[in-house]
Amino acid sequence: MNAPMPKSNALQKRAWKVLPLGVNSNFRFWGDGITPYIQKAKGAYLWDVDGHKYIDYRMAFGPIILGHAWDEVNDKVTSEIEQGILAAMTYELEIEVAEKMVKLCPGLDMVRFACSGTEATMHAIRVARAYIGRERIIKFEGMYHGFQDYTLWSTYAPVEAYGNPRNPIPVPSSSGIPRSLNQMVVTLPFNAPDILERTLKSIGEQVAAIIVEPCMGNCGAILPQKNFLQFIRKQCNKYGIVMILDEVKTGFRIANGGAQEYYRIKPDLTTYAKALANGYPLAAFGGRKEIMSIIGHGVAQGGTFTNNKPGVAAAWATLTILQREPVIKTIETLGRRLMGGIGKIFEEQGIPYCMNGYPAMFSYAIGVEEVSDQRSWNASDKEHYLALAEALMERGVMPDYDPREPWFLCYAHGEKEIDDTLTIFREAVKTVKR
Repeated sequence: MNAPMPKSNALQKRAWKVLPLGVNSNFRFWGDGITPYIQKAKGAYLWDVDGHKYIDYRMAFGPIILGHAWDEVNDKVTSEIEQGILAAMTYELEIEVAEKMVKLCPGLDMVRFACSGTEATMHAIRVARAYIGRERIIKFEGMYHGFQDYTLWSTYAPVEAYGNPRNPIPVPSSSGIPRSLNQMVVTLPFNAPDILERTLKSIGEQVAAIIVEPCMGNCGAILPQKNFLQFIRKQCNKYGIVMILDEVKTGFRIANGGAQEYYRIKPDLTTYAKALANGYPLAAFGGRKEIMSIIGHGVAQGGTFTNNKPGVAAAWATLTILQREPVIKTIETLGRRLMGGIGKIFEEQGIPYCMNGYPAMFSYAIGVEEVSDQRSWNASDKEHYLALAEALMERGVMPDYDPREPWFLCYAHGEKEIDDTLTIFREAVKTVKR
């Protein structure tokens, strides 16, 4: 960013001495001298330490569904933690949250809590393997299911390394992942039912689970083609495979019941985090009673902080508000207006693009008219996207500094924020085009 950032730069130099890259997640590092450090967040806005104010469309990578520092959620957390923050026993509040989740989500009979989306997917895969008695899993290129070793394959690598789409090469997305795990992980292109069907004809009897996001949450919000998720469901039924729907990003965001409700599909297991607790640390996984009931009967799952009171209380309040108020409908209305406005601006300027995702969670790819998977998305003009993102941030609109990450809306966004964003977007597009 060209805006002056003396305080952020000073904090970055200080942080470099004690934090790798000066941050606590690789995704928060944008580069030397351009990484902002945040002072506060409230509603739909962020303020960095240099006093710049932004309309926030990162929403902490998606967890903020109501708004930053939502008063009702914070009040519930405050009242509950006065009675204890953590215990090596179960609070009634945990049961109430589980009951709310089961009521909202069609595919849930039982749930267990975790602390992060990574933990939720890790436990879901273990339970699936234990239930089926097989070890191999299938995931899709470009999909991110957390930082655990079993799914951090073919996620961020150059697509040129993936090989032919009919016979993909699993590529670890980090050093330190055991090479032997590539025998356990099969990676396939998204939205390619013919390739999935051919693969299952060969190895279907060896596969424990297929894990899939409803849309590509870390690759431009690419949606499933018509009936693709239903096709996965049918193939899982055919081969006795556990279908794991990773709703860490879509859960309680695109519908009260998440993608299960949106697509009218029932997976065997589902994973949650992010919007579940409006930014407080809580995750969950759950599904069919027959499968979940094996936990504790030779199948291990747990964690000291899985019933942390702040996270559980925040989830209770968040789910209560979602049930009571038109949160998703409001976000959908504003999101559609924002998506349409951005599209109109691109069209006015003669810039090829395609819009992807949902009103609450969308992205656009520049320079291409259609994308269906990571391979086709890779042909988009990512440099143009980044230049536009920088121009937006310099003017007070904060998308992610990564063309793979979607824009997120929350209940606190209103007509004024959409108006201001579109005004700034038009100016930024013209500036970058020049």
